[in-house]
Amino acid sequence: MSEKFSATLRIGDLSDFIAPSQACIVSLKGLKSNASKPDKAEVSTSNKQLQTDPVKISLKDCLACSGCVTSAETVMLEKQSLDEFLSNVKKGKAIIISVSPQSRASLAVHFGITPLQVRLKCRKLFLVCFSFFPCTLLMDEGKFTKWGISILLCCVESLVLFSYACKCISTVTSNSQSSLFNFQVFKKLTTFFKSLGVKAVFDTSCSRDLTLIESCNEFIMRYRQSQLMDDERCQSSLPMISSACPGWICYAEKQLGSYILPYVSSVKSPQQTIGSIVKHHVCQELGLRPDNVYHVTVMPCYDKKLEAAREDFVFQVESQGESHENGPSSTEVDSVLTSGEVLELIQLQAVDFKALEESPVDRMLTNVNEEGHLYGVHGSSGGYAETIFRYAAKTLFGREIDGPLDFRIIRNSDFQEVTLEVKGKTVLKFALCYGFRNLQNVVRRIKSGKCDYHFLEIMACPAGCLNGGGQIKPKPGQSPKELIQLLEAAYMENVRVADPFKNPLVKSLYDEWLEKPGSEKAKRFVHTEYHPVVKSITSQLHNW
Repeated sequence: MSEKFSATLRIGDLSDFIAPSQACIVSLKGLKSNASKPDKAEVSTSNKQLQTDPVKISLKDCLACSGCVTSAETVMLEKQSLDEFLSNVKKGKAIIISVSPQSRASLAVHFGITPLQVRLKCRKLFLVCFSFFPCTLLMDEGKFTKWGISILLCCVESLVLFSYACKCISTVTSNSQSSLFNFQVFKKLTTFFKSLGVKAVFDTSCSRDLTLIESCNEFIMRYRQSQLMDDERCQSSLPMISSACPGWICYAEKQLGSYILPYVSSVKSPQQTIGSIVKHHVCQELGLRPDNVYHVTVMPCYDKKLEAAREDFVFQVESQGESHENGPSSTEVDSVLTSGEVLELIQLQAVDFKALEESPVDRMLTNVNEEGHLYGVHGSSGGYAETIFRYAAKTLFGREIDGPLDFRIIRNSDFQEVTLEVKGKTVLKFALCYGFRNLQNVVRRIKSGKCDYHFLEIMACPAGCLNGGGQIKPKPGQSPKELIQLLEAAYMENVRVADPFKNPLVKSLYDEWLEKPGSEKAKRFVHTEYHPVVKSITSQLHNW
């Protein structure tokens, strides 16, 4: 294979099906170049080859293909459907729902009009109106005509009014709650879910802050460990790789194996951390048995379903008269719904989402300050690189970094890096790495020992979590790029930037439950392990 990564994805050894194995069938979906002609028979004397359109295979195709889902995982995924969720609602179980900020943004863009949407729509309208008039009507011999001056004045007046309107909209968005934006969507979701019988609706931003603190602590330990090796980096300490993306973890375990997994952070994703908080801490505080609580998360990614079904996140429930080993089992997250599935649920219930009342949010595990504003961190994929970089710069080198970080685009917008220099020497080098192609390039550098990064924030999807496969699809006439712009704007609407270390909810979790970052309790409840998947002999023989 060429040293450079090919634009074509090569499929090989993806199947770890126990039995029977499946071969990749994506190639069967090639379209004929001339659909008007009748299909040719399978047997033909003609030497002319049937032309088909080239087949493009993305990482989403691979992760959605059952060829790389084990039989055990297939059974578990059956519990992750919308029907299963509605079935548990009818059973009257105590249901708790945790909503991700990416899903909130997706629903906000679908149902609401953000300031950026207004700007884009007005800009298009202005350009269309201005281009409607012929040039001869506007100018004659290089001078504006009477009509031209009138039209120009109208356009200038419209632009002034438009700018004022945008300013007013932005003010309303930041100072009140009269528009259907991010926070309002959260309140309406609370109303909607509780109308179905849900007991509480939480925000995963709280658990994300907890994972960020644990990740900061883990990075400092890894960095210091790497410096103890006579200026030679410890074999498995750096670069530390984020573990929040289940698509990346799935690929790392099944295709990369033991040589890459030691670099992956042991901290759970925000989804599994909120699951641990709900099942191990909240249930204990409220006097509930974890197996009697049905915990659902709303996520931007289908692979979160696979993550929730991992055996690592199944635990035995302690009960009276039974030992810990013999008690009933429970999972930290019982079911995962994507943003698109929540939209489908709203449509199935025939609910006018915009007309719903806004219920008060459940503050127990939701990042809401006393003024009623959401708070969180920058970074629509969790903010791992930025938060850890700032903390490491301060803790290791005494550098307090104010203002935004200077992320520099390296190859494309999905691969960016930021560095810290002390006395002319680069002491910290972090990177954002989104999308499968960038991911492959980084993995190759790690494997060859040429990776000089200290931390990598890796996400399988281009543009990160906001572009997850479970997000609501673009509307007709809306390009994916436009949708991402709107999602980025909606993600931080009505959200105040706050330091995770100052989060009062996280502080109380440490005081009442986990003790301190990196403690034995924290390692038990907020950390996990990843395992290389051993391919079955049956599968290998079948493919051979």
